[in-house]
Parts: sequence; structure tokens; C-alpha cells
Amino acid sequence: MSNLELLARRNAAIPRGVASATAVFVEKAENAEVWDVEGNRYLDFAAGISVCNTGHRHPKIMAAATKQNEAFVHTAFQVVPYESYVALAERFNKLAPIKKAKTIFMTTGAEAVENAVKIARYHTKRSAIVSFVGAFHGRSLLTMGLTGKVAPYKTGFGPFPAEIYHVPFPIEHHGISEADSLAALEKLFKADVEPEQVAAIIIEPVQGEGGFYIASKEFLQALRALCDKHGILLICDEVQSGFARTGKLFACEYAEIEPDLMTIAKSLAGGFPLSGVIGKAEIMDSPEPGGLGGTYGGSPIGCAAAHAVLDIIEEEQLCARSNRIGARMIERIQQMKERSDTAAIGDIRGLGAMVAFELVKERGGHSPDADKVKQLTAKALENGLILLSCGIYGNTVRLLAPLTIPDEQLEEGLDILERSLAEVG
Repeated sequence: MSNLELLARRNAAIPRGVASATAVFVEKAENAEVWDVEGNRYLDFAAGISVCNTGHRHPKIMAAATKQNEAFVHTAFQVVPYESYVALAERFNKLAPIKKAKTIFMTTGAEAVENAVKIARYHTKRSAIVSFVGAFHGRSLLTMGLTGKVAPYKTGFGPFPAEIYHVPFPIEHHGISEADSLAALEKLFKADVEPEQVAAIIIEPVQGEGGFYIASKEFLQALRALCDKHGILLICDEVQSGFARTGKLFACEYAEIEPDLMTIAKSLAGGFPLSGVIGKAEIMDSPEPGGLGGTYGGSPIGCAAAHAVLDIIEEEQLCARSNRIGARMIERIQQMKERSDTAAIGDIRGLGAMVAFELVKERGGHSPDADKVKQLTAKALENGLILLSCGIYGNTVRLLAPLTIPDEQLEEGLDILERSLAEVG
């Protein structure tokens, strides 16, 4: 079966609303490599949208999942609980930058965000939520409302839940300073909603779909102080930035703040569906029994895989590895930017191995070139490299190689990226 034949079957059977970044169909994957049904090999700089920080099919994760599969697959934790869920919660309660924490597990990142909002509203007895322009928090009705990007996530799906507000995310080279963002919050409190009605402010310490923009230590500390002043909860959405991707287990650790709630997912279980909310114990205990949960939440296989992920991050020192990978990526992209025969590279940014760069229409400028990004991702795929784009303007290329990628494959992927930039330049 060829990719073209499978694409025809896909288009006939699956709604077009489910988009795929590539038209190649995977047959197998190992660590940072993917092979399609025609036997073509690709280096994976997408990692399932930062789900496979520990690589595809890490042996320890597969062994843990297989062992659990041989014992039992599902009982529903709300019906017959199991020790692995409890033990995993205990580990996160110690690892999270929250002094006294409790943890609940769900299945998807959107579920984690939904539950974080539920918990925040129940605890504060307030209803309003503040999010940021460019944020991505999910595709459910509530999380679409929180998401700060219209196309393609919100177009035609409204109306969205009430009492959700957006303020600009600080992006200096787009003309939005941290002072501008904080002033927008104060203006919001004057013009649209009193702070005493705001349950929570939710922020990605590094915006994912929004373009890999990094919230500085000073900005996150200012948000923490603002929340403390008004009795607002601070939710850090670590769905994409967590699990060593940024060089720390959680990106908010750089800011030396204590979130009230944190959402986790993606690389939590190395490819198995699992998500969670970690929060201050008194906040997490607010909802009544039965108010939280889900049929598949905290699946036994997901919990077993997550234990293995945490072991791998520690044993293989993936936080340090992430910083080395990110530094090398930025070094190489900077060299590519200095070439005169490639597509024009604008801003380059990264935290750990969460690295991105923008393509612009003229060297030294800021005008987004989304069309060139589309050409680049297509050319890179043709050359054997899987890349993803992102950003409000669609002109950002994000690099999410597995943290377990061998050095020679990292260099091979960066070589393909450089060649592809030249070919579309």
C-alpha cells in the first residue's frame, strides 16, 4: 500500500477537519526515526507534537506498558483504584514546584485544562478566566474559548463559554513589551471584569502553538504578584513545555514561582494517553467527591508508562541533554541565518530543546512569510525531515527532536534543514 493510496482512503473515510501535517503514513518508528509504508526513512523533529521527548518506543517504556498490559488494562480508578496511580501522584507531588501538592490524572491535555478551570472556579467561587493572545489550550468548547488563536481552531465553532478574556502575550519584536501586557491586564480589570470576579489567569510558560514565545522570569513573577494581590489563582499550562523539553522538568521552574495549579500531558507517558493537574492541596481538595474524574482518566498503562518516563528523564539526564540539544540547534540556525542564499530567517528563540525560528520576507525585517514556511516544511519532508510550523502568523518553524536523539542524527537533521532552507530560498 502506497502513501498515495492511503491518502485517498483517508480522505474518503475521515472528516477533513482532522488535518495532518504530512501525507506520509507511518509503518514503524524508533527513537528519532520514522519509516513510512513505502520504506522511506525520516528524522522526526516533531516528536508527535512534543509527546515523544523520550523518543519513539523507548525500551523501558514499552517494557513497563507490556508488564501492566499482562496484569490488567482497565478498571476505572473511580471504581477499583490501583497503586500505580497513587504512586505516580506521590512522585509528582514531590517533583512539582508546589510546596504541598495533590495530583489528579486524566487522558488529554484539554481535559487537564478543563479540570484546572473547574477546580479554580470551585475553590475561588469566581467565574472569569484570563488567558493570552496566541495561547493554545485545546479544542474542547471551553479550551477553544481559552485558546488565543482563531484560525483554524475557533472558526465557525462559536459561541464560546462566557467570561473568558484575552490579553496580549509579551513579544518584544512584535511591539508588545512586558509592561504592555501588564498594562492590558490592569485595563481589563478597569474596563471589562473586576479582579474579584477572576478565578484564574492561565499561561503557557513557553507558548506552544502560539510560536514558542518565552515568558520571562520577571513577567511570570509579576503575574504571581498580581494574582496574590487580587486572590486570583495562577495556572501554568505545561502540556507542551513539560518533561525536560525546556531543560527543566517544568518550564515554570525558571521563574522560581509557585503556581497554584499546573496542567501536564503530552510527554507525560511517552506516547500513551495520560494527562494531569497538579495543584496546591487545599485547592485540589475543594471539589466534592465525584466532581472530578473520567472513565479513562489515569489509565493503568498510562501510569506505568509515566513512571518509566520519570525514571528515564532522571537516569539519562534528559534535562541537561535538552539544554545541549537546544544550544546546538540555535548555534546551527544562527549560522543558517547568516547565509545569503537561504530563505530569510528572522527571530530565533528557544528554551532548552524547545526551539523555533521565524521566516520573514526580507532579511533583517519582521514581516511574516507563512508561504515560505509551507514551502520549507514540504521540502524538508521531501528531504527526509519532519518539521512543524506554528504561530499566529504561521511563519514560525518549531524544532521538537526527541531528547534521546543521537548526536549524529541531530546533525543530520540540521543538515537537512539547512539544505531545505537553501532550496526554497
